[in-house]
Amino acid sequence: MEDLNALADEQLELARRAEHGRSAHLFLRDGPLRQSVIALRAGAELGEHDAPPASSLQVLRGTVRLTGDEAAGGEGGGSGAGAALAAGVVTELPEGRHGLRAEQDAAVLLTAVTAV
Repeated sequence: MEDLNALADEQLELARRAEHGRSAHLFLRDGPLRQSVIALRAGAELGEHDAPPASSLQVLRGTVRLTGDEAAGGEGGGSGAGAALAAGVVTELPEGRHGLRAEQDAAVLLTAVTAV
């Protein structure tokens, strides 16, 4: 059993000290299921990447914004036009390519299914 609050605090501290402004810890791996806490210092980003077959994001601390064409409603925005997601919000991640940018220091819980 993991303490998400403690993991979020720990990863945020590591992200604040990291040169690239981010830190992550995969804490659950069960067959195709993965859960990770990812922390980003304000302004830090996870570059665009392909989404797994199914995934969700729960914001534990701070505010983040999904970036990329899919996050911007498929309108070709790609400039971070996705809605800001604040602590307490849970959302399904879009299929296709997307990224994540921290508007404030933030920690998120990523739940992903890597195969269906």
